[in-house]
Amino acid sequence: MAQKNIQKLDRLCYNPIRGMEKKISGDRLQNFFLDLTRQSFWQLGINDATVAGYVAEVLTDFASTDSLYRLRSRAGKKLDGVVEVLAEKRPETGKESSILRERALRKYLGDYTLFMSGIFRSYVEGKGFLDYYLEEGRRSYWTVSELDLSLYRTGFILFQELSNKFEYYSGALDYMRKAYFAAEPGEDPFAGFLRQIEGWINVNLKEN
Repeated sequence: MAQKNIQKLDRLCYNPIRGMEKKISGDRLQNFFLDLTRQSFWQLGINDATVAGYVAEVLTDFASTDSLYRLRSRAGKKLDGVVEVLAEKRPETGKESSILRERALRKYLGDYTLFMSGIFRSYVEGKGFLDYYLEEGRRSYWTVSELDLSLYRTGFILFQELSNKFEYYSGALDYMRKAYFAAEPGEDPFAGFLRQIEGWINVNLKEN
């Protein structure tokens, strides 16, 4: 019963983004978020360019609804929440394929929880899920780092940093949202975020 309640609450945190549409070209969005992430990090005294670049990629990726529902169950159904994604582990068909799938799943969960707990912190907190998302994000990025180490990938250092300071970087995204994407009173936070992104790009990144 408890797990069912968690799944239900988790879906409540997830579903409102279902109506977002990707209306902005990827390159312009990437440049926009990279500039804004660097600026926000500088204001907070964060000087890690590698993390800033990765966070900008996460923001770019999750500005698309499809990215929020990339993973599917064995039946082909899109998975609607963190708990459901964790529950949907396919049977192992080989050591390497199993490791790569686990890595993809954990990276996705780390990215998603970073995005949601940062950009939409007030919403997630209001649903009682902030601590859960912070812990799951930290755990997921650490798993990615361990898997990358086992695969002899040098990128494991980045994911160790994201894991060790997950709440710190999530807080930086919360700062970014409040500083640059403050919602209008009564406005849907997800629709408002997308609207403001479009507005910023139209003003600052006009195509030649």
